[in-house]
Amino acid sequence: MPEGPSIVILKEKISYLKNKIVSEASGYAEIDMEELSHKKIIDFKSWGKHFFICFSDFTIRIHFGLFGSYQFHEPKKVNPKLALHFNNDDVYFYVCTIERLDGTLDEMYDFSTDVMSDEWDDAQALKKLKDLPDSQIADVLLDQKIFSGVGNIIKNEVLYRAEVHPESLAGKIPLARLKTIIKEARDYSFDFLKWKKADQLKKNFEVYTRKETRSTGKPVTKKDTGKSKRSSYFSASEQKLYK
Repeated sequence: MPEGPSIVILKEKISYLKNKIVSEASGYAEIDMEELSHKKIIDFKSWGKHFFICFSDFTIRIHFGLFGSYQFHEPKKVNPKLALHFNNDDVYFYVCTIERLDGTLDEMYDFSTDVMSDEWDDAQALKKLKDLPDSQIADVLLDQKIFSGVGNIIKNEVLYRAEVHPESLAGKIPLARLKTIIKEARDYSFDFLKWKKADQLKKNFEVYTRKETRSTGKPVTKKDTGKSKRSSYFSASEQKLYK
C-alpha cells in the first residue's frame, strides 16, 4: 500500500496536468464519466494515503489500497479503473477505490494530521496519543486520524529510530520518547520521500524486511503485533518494551 510520501510523489509527477481540460474520461469506476469530460483540473492534493483530483465543483478521491497503481502516457494491458484523456496525453489508475466528493476538502479533512503537510501539528498528535494509553504504539502509529500517511514501513523505521518496542503501550512510554516518535514520524516520512525519489529507499531500511539491522547488525524479529496484526520488524535488544 502506498504510504504518504509515495502519494506526494504522484502529486508532483502529475502536476503538469494542472489547469488542463479533460477531453474524455473512461474506466469502470462507479462515477459519472461524462461529468469529468470537458472539465478543467483545478488542482491535485493529497492527505495521507488519499489522492485528490480537484475540479471546480467536486473532487475525485483515489485510494490505492494494497494493489493500486497508476501510469502515464500508455495504458497497461488491463482495464483501468479510471483513465483521463487529454488532447495529447493520458493518465491511468488501476485497482483502486475511486469516489466523487462534494464540498471542500478542508471541511472533510484535518490536514494538521498529515505528516507530510505544512499544517502538521505535533502537539495535537501528542494529545491524541495520550488519549490512547492502553493501545500498542504499533497500532497508534497506523491510526490515520493521528498520523495520516504513516504506513507499515514508516511505523517500523520510526520505532527503531525512537528505540521503542512496537508492543509498548502508549500510556507507559515516557513523554520524551513519545515526542521522539512524533518527531520521527514526520522526519522519516521526508527521508522516505527523498530516498524514494533517488530509488534508494530499500537500501536505507534499518529493520523493515531485514534479518539484521543495517547499522548495528543486531538480529531483527518479525512479529504480527497489535489489534491490526500488521507485521512489525524490530531489534529486541535495542528497542525497549514499555508495559
